[in-house]
Amino acid sequence: MTEPEKNRNLGPAGWVALVVLAGLLAVSLWYAIHVWTALSGVTMSPMGWLFMILGALFTLALGAGLMALLFYSSRHDYDR
Repeated sequence: MTEPEKNRNLGPAGWVALVVLAGLLAVSLWYAIHVWTALSGVTMSPMGWLFMILGALFTLALGAGLMALLFYSSRHDYDR
């Protein structure tokens, strides 16, 4: 069964969504830079760095595990 040919161009709603997402990205980057420079004198203990690194690694592992489960269930038709 073949998928019908689709129009690959974005419609007006797609362009609006892209502009809104680009605006949100710009605002979040501005805010992150603003907060980063405002906290330039703050220091963090080695225990704080350890827990920040462990939290980032746990978050990445959780995301990878969930994506693996998603692909596994899709390949074995568990999601139907």
